[in-house]
Amino acid sequence: MKFYNTLNRKKEEFQPLKKGRVTLYTCGPTVYDFAHIGNLRAFLFEDILRRYLEFEGLQVLHVMNITDIDDKTIRRSQEEKRPLIDFTDEYTQAFFDDLKTLNMLFAHHYPRATEFIPQMIETIQKLEEKGYTYTTDDGSVFFKISQFSDYGKLAHLDPDQLQSGERVEEDEYEKEEGRDFALWKGYKSADGDVCWDSPWGKGRPGWHIECSVMSTHYLGDHFDIHCGGVDNIFPHHENEIAQSCSASGGAFVNYWLHNEHLLVEGQKMSKSMGNFYALRDLLEKGCSPEAIRYTLISTHYRSKLNFTFEKVRTAQKCIYKLRELKRRLQGLEDDGNEGKMDAETENMLSKFSERLSDDLNISGALGELFVWVNSMFFKLDGKTLDFHLAKGALTALDLIDTILGVMDNSNVKVDENIQKLIKIRNKARNEKDWEKADEMRKQLDEMDIILDDTPEGTVWKKKVV
Repeated sequence: MKFYNTLNRKKEEFQPLKKGRVTLYTCGPTVYDFAHIGNLRAFLFEDILRRYLEFEGLQVLHVMNITDIDDKTIRRSQEEKRPLIDFTDEYTQAFFDDLKTLNMLFAHHYPRATEFIPQMIETIQKLEEKGYTYTTDDGSVFFKISQFSDYGKLAHLDPDQLQSGERVEEDEYEKEEGRDFALWKGYKSADGDVCWDSPWGKGRPGWHIECSVMSTHYLGDHFDIHCGGVDNIFPHHENEIAQSCSASGGAFVNYWLHNEHLLVEGQKMSKSMGNFYALRDLLEKGCSPEAIRYTLISTHYRSKLNFTFEKVRTAQKCIYKLRELKRRLQGLEDDGNEGKMDAETENMLSKFSERLSDDLNISGALGELFVWVNSMFFKLDGKTLDFHLAKGALTALDLIDTILGVMDNSNVKVDENIQKLIKIRNKARNEKDWEKADEMRKQLDEMDIILDDTPEGTVWKKKVV
C-alpha cells in the first residue's frame, strides 16, 4: 500500500507506527456556514481513505476537528446577533447531517476548539519557555519561524526567502506569505464577548494552534496520517508542523495527504458566478445523495474534480446498474448451497484492492469493477450463473460497497404517494386501461420519477436535473 506523501513529494510505502493500527487526523469544518461541495469532496476523500484502510484489516483511530472559534465564526455570529455557541452549534449539526446524508463514516472524536482552550494555553506556554515566541503590546503571542530551522519543508519553501520578523494578526486561510503567525490573539473590541483569560491577558487562540493541540490530545505527539485540502498545505499545515515539533521536541506526522480543488462546470466555484452549491442545493435540484457521493469520490483525490450535472446523471446510472445487478443476483432461486466466489470474482476483488493500494486509484478500481459487472450481467442473461456463484458475487458487491458506500438503498425514503400511483398505474395496465395508466405515468413524470418495468416488478428512481 502506497500513498503520495506531500512532505516528500512522492509515493511511499505506508508503514503505520503500530502494526495493525492507524492514527488519522483530518481537517474538519469551520462552522460558520453550510459545507459546500468543495469541502465535501475533501471529507469524502478522507472517508474513502479510512474505509480502504479498514477494508485491508487495519484498525483506524480517526479524529476530525470542529473549528468553532476563529475570525469567520466570530464575524458571522455577530452579524446575525447570536451567541457564538448557538451560531456554531447550528452549523455543526448541519455538518453532521451532511455526513449522514452522504453515508460517511463518523470519526471517533470531534473535538471543538472552544473545548481545548486550557490545553492550547499550556502548549503556548511550553513554546514560550523554549524561546519560540514573542509577545506584543496588545497581548498577542507570535511564533518565531526563524527559530524553527525546518520551516517550509512541507510546502517546499526556501526559508531564506521568507520574510521573518513580520507578522500577520489575521487567521484568514488565504494568506500565502511566510511570516510569524499568531498563537494567541490579544482581545480586541471587535471580538465582543468572545475571549478567555490567559497569562498574556484576555484573548483567543490563533487558528493553527487549535489543530496541533486537538490532534495530539487524542493521537499523541507523533501519529500516522494528516489529511486536508491543498489550500491547507501553506500556511496552516506548515505552521502546525513548526509549533508541534517545537513543543514536543520530536516528530509530528509521518504521512501528509492532500486533495485537489473542485471546479463546477469548468469554473471556480463562487456565489457571484451562481455555481456555489451546498449539499442541500443539489438535493433540491433532484440529485440523489448516493449520486452526489459517487460523483465526488470517482475522481482521484490528487486531481482537480470538475463537478457537472452530467457527471451526476452518469453517476446515478452507474449506481442503478450496481443495484440492478444486486437485485438480479438476489432474485436467483436459492438451491440451498453455500455461496462461492468464482475465479473471475476473486480476480476482480484482488485487482480492485490492488488499484486502491496505489495511492487510492479509485478510477482504476471502478474500471475493474464495471468490467466484472458487465460480465455478471452477460452470465445472468445467458442463465449460466447458478445460485452459489451468485451468492459469492453478492458477497463481493457487499465488500466493494464497504468502500464505495452507494449500493445500499435501505435508507432511501419511500414516498407512499409514489408507491400508490405506481400501484394504480400497474393495476390499470393489467386491466388494459391504457388511458388511466398513461395518466399515472404522467403524474409520476411531473414528480420527476422515472419508472423501469422489470420482470420482477416496477422499479422507480428520482430524475436527476
